[in-house]
Amino acid sequence: MSVIPALEADVLRRQDPELADILLGELDRQSTTLQLIAAENFTSPAVLAALGSALANKYAEGYPGARHHGGCEMADVAEHLAVQRAKDLFGAEHANVQSHSGSSAVLAAYAALLRPGDTVLALGLPYGGHLTHGSPANFSGRWFDFVGYGVDAETGLIDHLQVRTLAHAHRPKAIVCGSIAYPRHLDYAFFRTVADEVGAYLIADAAHPIGLVAGGAAPSPVPYADIVCATTHKVLRGPRGGMILCGGELAGRVDRAVFPFTQGGAQMHTIAAKAVAFAEAAAPAFAAYAHQVVANARVLAARLAAEGLNVTTGGTDTHLITADPAPLGVDGRTARGRLAAAGIVLDCCALPHADARGLRLGTAAVTTQGMGQGEMEWIAVLFGKVLRGEIDGARAREEVREFTGGFPPYSRTPAETG
Repeated sequence: MSVIPALEADVLRRQDPELADILLGELDRQSTTLQLIAAENFTSPAVLAALGSALANKYAEGYPGARHHGGCEMADVAEHLAVQRAKDLFGAEHANVQSHSGSSAVLAAYAALLRPGDTVLALGLPYGGHLTHGSPANFSGRWFDFVGYGVDAETGLIDHLQVRTLAHAHRPKAIVCGSIAYPRHLDYAFFRTVADEVGAYLIADAAHPIGLVAGGAAPSPVPYADIVCATTHKVLRGPRGGMILCGGELAGRVDRAVFPFTQGGAQMHTIAAKAVAFAEAAAPAFAAYAHQVVANARVLAARLAAEGLNVTTGGTDTHLITADPAPLGVDGRTARGRLAAAGIVLDCCALPHADARGLRLGTAAVTTQGMGQGEMEWIAVLFGKVLRGEIDGARAREEVREFTGGFPPYSRTPAETG
C-alpha cells in the first residue's frame, strides 16, 4: 500500500505539527504492534483518500434527488454509486448507506419495525450480544423489553431449542441474530423459521461477518432477514460506518428511520469511502483475502489451544476467536495487559457460563498486512510465552517490532520518517 495521501502531501505537518506528530505516532503504533482487535482493519489508501476528499465539506440532508441543501449534484451521484454497489455486492433489493455506525444502523432498524415497549429476542450479553441487543445502559434496553437466549454449556454453540422455546413463550415482535463474540456461522434459515412461527421480524446484526459474506467466506443473512444491519469497517475493510440492507417492501420505512428519525445530515465523504470499499470487496482479490482471514483464524485458534488456552466452541468459522487464558494461570484482563505490553493488541470479552473475562481477537488486520498461517503459528507461540511468563514484556515487544517490520500496512516516504 502507498502512503496516506494527506501525510504524503505534508500539509498537516506544515500547518499543525503537533497534531501531525500524533497521527504519525498512531501510524507507528499500528505499524509496529500486532493488530488483533476483531473489529479493526486497515483500509486502503483509496478509502482514506475518499475520507479526506472535498465531500467532507458538503451538507446533504435527505436522499439523492430530495436534499434539504443545494449543490448536492455530485453528492447524489456518490450516494447512488455506493447504494448500487452495496446492492450488487450483497444481492439486496435495497441499501441505505447513511448510517453513521453499526449501532445507529441497529437503532434505525428498531425504529423502522418496533415501538417502545415491544418485546425483542436476542443473544444475551454474557454470550456475546452487543450493547444494542438489550443492555440496560443502552437505548435498546431502556426502550424495549429484551429477552436473552444463550449458548449450550458444553459446546458453546447457540442453543436452538432455547431460542425456539423462548420465542414461543414470549412472542417477540422481532428476533435479533448476531453477536460481537460468537466465532461460528449463524444458521439464518433456522432463525427465519422461528421468526415465522411466532410472527416476528428477523433482524440480522451482521457487523462482524459482513466482510466475510462479501468475500464468499460466510453465509449471507440477506435471503433470510427482514433487515440486515452491518458496519463497513471490520473485515469489509472500509471506513468506519454502518449500512442497512432490506427488501423493497421495507425500503421506505428504513430510509425514514435513518433520516429524519435518527440522523440528520449524511457524512458524504464517508459514503464515498464506502463506495470505494464496496468496489474493492467485489474484486476477486477480496474473495481470496476473506478466505485467507478464515484460514488464518482457524490456524491461530488451533495453535492457541495447543499453547494451553481454552478456545470457546473449540475453534472458529470466522475471523473471530474467543478464548479463556485461565488454564495458564491468568485472568482475561491481566492477560490483555501483559499482551499489550508485548505489542499484541486485543480485547477482553465475556465468557459463556463464567463470571471471568476472556480474550477476543481476530485476524482481519494481520491478514491485510500479508500474514499467513505460518505467521499465525509464530504469533500463537509468542502469545503463550508471554502469558506463561517465559519471556519478559520488553523482549517480547522487540520481537513484535522486528516481526511487524516485514509486514508494513502502509509504506512510508522520507518526509514521514525524517
